[in-house]
Amino acid sequence: MLKLIKQAKKYLITSEFIEEISDRIAKDKRVRRNLPLNGRLHIDRSLPFLCVYRRPVNKSDPGTEKFVKGEASYIIASSSQKMRNSLSLLVGNVVRVLSEDYGAVLIIEIWSGSDFPETGANDSDLPPRPSFQLRMSSAKLPTETVESLEKALRRITILKQKAIVTTKFDTKPWPTHLSPILPATEIKKNNVYLLGLEINPIYRNSKTEELYPFVLRKLHQGISRAIKLSLFSFSHHKTTHRPPNYQALGRRAVVKAVWVVDKNLAQISNVYDFLLNITPINIDQAWSQFKKYKFERTPVFYYRPIPVDPSVLKKQLYQIPIDDIEDPTLAFLFREKQIEIERELSMLRDRGTGDFFYSSLQLFGGVDKELAELASQILTRIAPHRHESHGQSKINALLFAKYALAEIEFYKQTLPDLSARVEIRDDISGLMVSRGNLLIGKQLSVPSSRVEALIQHEMGTHILTYFNGRSQPLHQLYTGLAGYDELQEGLAVLAEYLVGGLSLPRLRLLAARVHATDIMIKGATFIETFRSLCNTYGFAQRTSYIITARIFRSGGLTKDAVYLRGLKRILKYLSNGGTIDPLYIGKISAWHIPIIKELESRKILIPAPLRPRYLDNSESKLRLDSLKKGVSVLNLIN
Repeated sequence: MLKLIKQAKKYLITSEFIEEISDRIAKDKRVRRNLPLNGRLHIDRSLPFLCVYRRPVNKSDPGTEKFVKGEASYIIASSSQKMRNSLSLLVGNVVRVLSEDYGAVLIIEIWSGSDFPETGANDSDLPPRPSFQLRMSSAKLPTETVESLEKALRRITILKQKAIVTTKFDTKPWPTHLSPILPATEIKKNNVYLLGLEINPIYRNSKTEELYPFVLRKLHQGISRAIKLSLFSFSHHKTTHRPPNYQALGRRAVVKAVWVVDKNLAQISNVYDFLLNITPINIDQAWSQFKKYKFERTPVFYYRPIPVDPSVLKKQLYQIPIDDIEDPTLAFLFREKQIEIERELSMLRDRGTGDFFYSSLQLFGGVDKELAELASQILTRIAPHRHESHGQSKINALLFAKYALAEIEFYKQTLPDLSARVEIRDDISGLMVSRGNLLIGKQLSVPSSRVEALIQHEMGTHILTYFNGRSQPLHQLYTGLAGYDELQEGLAVLAEYLVGGLSLPRLRLLAARVHATDIMIKGATFIETFRSLCNTYGFAQRTSYIITARIFRSGGLTKDAVYLRGLKRILKYLSNGGTIDPLYIGKISAWHIPIIKELESRKILIPAPLRPRYLDNSESKLRLDSLKKGVSVLNLIN
């Protein structure tokens, strides 16, 4: 008898539990509770929907439950008949509370199916084809809701195979071998709409059931977006809830796994300074030797000892439990960063070898035909005899440091915790920002007309976005999301323009970096690149040397092409109606802008505390407004 009682309790969802859950939802409190037989109830906040997955009893179904995880409101439960009544009672009470708040509720039930003809089998020579079947009862959903889901699902492409979506009306919107999650009386009384989504399980091997992780992730991202779009439409057509956009229906609650992964990735990023460790420490001394040998002997560069073992860090990197994260958006960001860190560590390991160059191409990209042509046009249109310093006083490192410190004090008025330092060092050339600190080469000498532009490039962009990122809950916003360099440098060059300091010689210098990178990729040597800049394009010997040294450092670095490429991308972004303020939230890339907006809508990110000083300048505002009308990089020459 005791054994039977214990078995019954194993399947029981108690009335006290259901009452507690209902009370929390009514008070708009978060719900995260385990259910019998490894089930899970997650309700981020009160919303007019619930995603459902009922795990099969007599067969395994790996991967499928992932499609409801990551949504703001979901339930994963066993499909055991012994749980049927208590599960129905739980769901009935949940939707009753939600219906009282919003007037209607949508339940989306997801399961995997097998009856998907002509879609490509896992064991065939064809790639698997994503396919979905939507099922709806006679209580029809709004046409707009169905169309939103269909359209979004059709946009999913896996291995170049476009998704097939079929829709069945007047049918049971739940797995055929199961009973409905709610009785018909409860559905009608609480104005509940049911929508079934059957998925072709191309995310696993049909024989061994081994998961295909990349397919599963891609499907999860696409299905999650489709669900939110349909919920957004349903909310506006059938409920009193008015979300501002579909992203606002995503999760706000961030589970512990997110913070663990974010912290661990940041810790590895902070162990080494990538740019500092691939930059020579003897730029000025090597110049003297290069000049001594009449520019016929490739200079020898020396580097700092690498303070880490890349192999050890790689091992730690891939032990970070990103797969524990249910949220597809955050998991995507973290995986991107994991790959980028791995490539940086490979470059540190391969510093000074040919492999460094190939990793650089992966990390920073090369020079496409369009960018190479743009650089060529700039180099041709701007006369080589133009100089920055004609008739101007020079600013040395000490005086430049004073300007930088004054800029820091300005931002401290808004963010007192801003802890940026300014250091004058003899082991770098020019200017460099490292972990929110400005490093100034001891031999720095810049024309007075360039000071404000350089201050806004380094302080008003790189340091400002670093500390804006540090103000965010996610560490990745200050260590940098994957591929952030292009947007960062483009934004920094844009800052030079907005303060009136993007001179023609400076624009020509950025084009020269692209040209040097391009011919280096095509096989030019250090000497050949130096000569091309000097003899073909009329750059001074010292300038040509610095450009070439930057490009060839550590074995060949393609990063310097991102300045002009980033400026080009930002000008296009502004002309397409993009706003500039969101770009300062932290260190992000252009393709992260929609994701940043989503995370802001979900209240995961907070407003950035700092705004560049020059954006409040009337002349800068006029220049920015002119760019919004559609201006190319070549237009800046005039």
